[in-house]
Amino acid sequence: MMETSTQSLRSRQHNLIQQLANAIESVWAKHLDLSPYHLPSELGYVEGKLEGEKLVIENKCYQTPQFRKLHLELAQVGKNLDILHCVMFPHPEYALPMFGTDIVAGRGQISAAIADLSPLNARRVLPENYQIPLHQLPTHNFSQPRELPAWADIFSEFCFFVRPTSPEEEQWFLDRVTAMLTIHCQQAAQAIPVSSTERAEILIAQNYYSTKQQQNDKTRRVLEKAFGNEWAENYMTTVLFDS
Repeated sequence: MMETSTQSLRSRQHNLIQQLANAIESVWAKHLDLSPYHLPSELGYVEGKLEGEKLVIENKCYQTPQFRKLHLELAQVGKNLDILHCVMFPHPEYALPMFGTDIVAGRGQISAAIADLSPLNARRVLPENYQIPLHQLPTHNFSQPRELPAWADIFSEFCFFVRPTSPEEEQWFLDRVTAMLTIHCQQAAQAIPVSSTERAEILIAQNYYSTKQQQNDKTRRVLEKAFGNEWAENYMTTVLFDS
C-alpha cells in the first residue's frame, strides 16, 4: 500500500497519470519479487516553490533480483502541472533493456507522453524475445506525434512520443505502456545472468543512458528554479538517473 501522502497527491493529478501509476504498481506486484529500495528520507517527499506555486515531489522505489532500482515519481506544481516519471534500472548481470515512461500534463491537457524499452547494448537493438511480442502489439495513429530531442539516440524503434488529444488516445497510450511493461517484467522474471564481458558492456550502456537523460534541460531548469543548482544536480544524478 502506498503512503497516504502519495495517494492524496495521485488523487489530485490528471486521470491518465493516476491510471498509469496504478497500472505500473499493479504489473510490478504481479510479476516481480519487490523489496524496498532505500532513498534518503529527505528525497522521498520534497516540497518547494516554483514561481510562487507549491511544488511537490513524491518518490517510490523498489528493488528486485533483476532490477537494482524501480523508480516511480509523481510531481505537481500548483494546480497547473502534473508529472509522472518512471524508470526501471536493471542489474548489469542481466541483459535487460531500460523501461522508461513520462507524462506531463498542464492545465488538464497532456502535453507530452512517452514510453520506451531502451536497449543496453552497443548495437542499440532490442533482443528478439522483446521484438516479437512488441511487434504484435496493436498500432494506433495518434493525431499529434512529437519529435524526440536531439540527445535521444538511446531510444529504440518502439519508442513512442505523443500528445494524446482525446480520451480514446489517452486509453491507447495507457494500454500500450501497460503492455510494454508487462512484456518487460515477464522477460525479466525468466532472465539468467550474463558473462562478465556482457556485464561490462551493459554497465557502459546503462551509464550512457543515464548521462543522456541528465541532458534533459527542461527537468533540470525546473529543479534549479525550485531548489537551487546544487540540489538539482544531486537529484538528477542520484535519484532520477544514477549510474
